[in-house]
Amino acid sequence: MKRRILVLMVGLWASLNFLACGGGGTTGGPPSGLTNRVLASQGVTTSVTFGGLRMINGQNDTLPRVAPLGTCTSPGLMAVSPNRNIATAFDSSSNTVCAVNTNTEKPIGSVHIQGTTTSMVVPTASSLGYAAVPTATVNGFSFIGAVDVMNFAFSGLTAIAVPSAQTVVSNSAGTQLLVFSSDSDAITVLAPAVAAPPVDTSCLPSSNPPNAVCTIVQDPHLSRPVNAVINGSIAYVLNCGLQCGGTQPASVAIFDLGSLTVTSTIQVNGATDALLNSSTLYVVGKGTPTGPLCSTLTNSINPATAATYCGTLDIVDLNTMTDPYYNSPATEIAIPDGYHDRMDLTTDGQLFIGSYGCTNIGNINNPIGEVRGCLAIYNTYTNALVIPPDNGDVDGLQGFTTRYIEYVAEGGNLRVYDTTIDALYINSDFLPLGSIDIVGYVGDVKAIDFF
Repeated sequence: MKRRILVLMVGLWASLNFLACGGGGTTGGPPSGLTNRVLASQGVTTSVTFGGLRMINGQNDTLPRVAPLGTCTSPGLMAVSPNRNIATAFDSSSNTVCAVNTNTEKPIGSVHIQGTTTSMVVPTASSLGYAAVPTATVNGFSFIGAVDVMNFAFSGLTAIAVPSAQTVVSNSAGTQLLVFSSDSDAITVLAPAVAAPPVDTSCLPSSNPPNAVCTIVQDPHLSRPVNAVINGSIAYVLNCGLQCGGTQPASVAIFDLGSLTVTSTIQVNGATDALLNSSTLYVVGKGTPTGPLCSTLTNSINPATAATYCGTLDIVDLNTMTDPYYNSPATEIAIPDGYHDRMDLTTDGQLFIGSYGCTNIGNINNPIGEVRGCLAIYNTYTNALVIPPDNGDVDGLQGFTTRYIEYVAEGGNLRVYDTTIDALYINSDFLPLGSIDIVGYVGDVKAIDFF
């Protein structure tokens, strides 16, 4: 009897140790056994010649002993499906988008697209994705620019011609795409399901839109629209305006997706990116060279800076359709300049804002005096603003619902921020410097589990 009990105790001890080390995972779970997974795109630099999608244990910010996922060798921009079953990354070295099944942690396929992209979406759980490629060309056709349709299950590519297509935004069902082209005052609306492969030309003048595939919306209230936030049947379209070479000030256009009409506009200081939280729309923009002088923005929350130009953060009340920060230098919230295209809101109300091409001040590697880069953190509860001491473009932001932590890909590094203090999370066991030690340039970061 004693021997039996001893055997049972040893077996129980071994099982508990196996689970504690993460080896067992959960029944039916991913092969890595991890349930708080994050992917970071590791690009090639002089110090690393082969990159990939590096997995991070988001529970403790460590790099598990798991091989990089996917087939991309120098990935950057990433896109993840809404239920996070598919993760994709764009490899600029080969103009290839590779896709991974996050459940099996195996590649699905890769698609060679027709040029560089800065905007792609995977709107549903299916293996279809869309990339805006402004320089796309197809033999036998005279247009330049397209939305490339990527079928990862078959590594197949078709195209919908949209001249100078720069940004693509999808509704939740993937049945309607809004496409924004550079130097254009129009919105191109696509119904991708009825597009005719291999190259659909419904948007070209010869096809005389509107038609079943393509509608080009022109409205006097549109001035260099560059992006949109879709909420149900409404799209909040960001008119970049003067900052992007338009003839009107920046604004947010309320766009009805059913009738494809602009119903109203709200003037803002700048508009290149936005984040919707209930009835509040946070809007950022107006960076260099059309941004205001930092010295003219006198709100007491704005930290003093040696930078000449600043961007702006507007807080729009959608109930009243007003922006109390518009054209009010005494209350405008000053953020780093550059082109703003990254935003994330944490569960404790910290709004992370990132741009690229901003004015870097000081040197993070030799921090003397002011140090700043392209990142701002705005506390939506206390109206406090922090410009963290770091340098470089912000390429990715990822927060979590179970941890007061934000991952920030800035200047090629992957920083870990404690959102309770809006500063680097220093952990003597795993993060003595507040960064995850990924060799190479970290070009984006995405969670592939909900946690």
